[in-house]
Amino acid sequence: MQTYVLCSQCDLQEGACKCDRYCCYCHGQQSVRLCMDGKYYCPDCREACEISVVPTNDR
Repeated sequence: MQTYVLCSQCDLQEGACKCDRYCCYCHGQQSVRLCMDGKYYCPDCREACEISVVPTNDR
């Protein structure tokens, strides 16, 4: 059974998500990606929170 990570706001995968994409911590908009908890993070906040992005085959 394959599990997909969905956006916490719209319940869609990253490729289909139409939400405004910004980092959930710093509200930055550069290079944000959907992460394993369903929220978007910028690279700096991903590193600080030690959270990984959704794998590309999951998008």
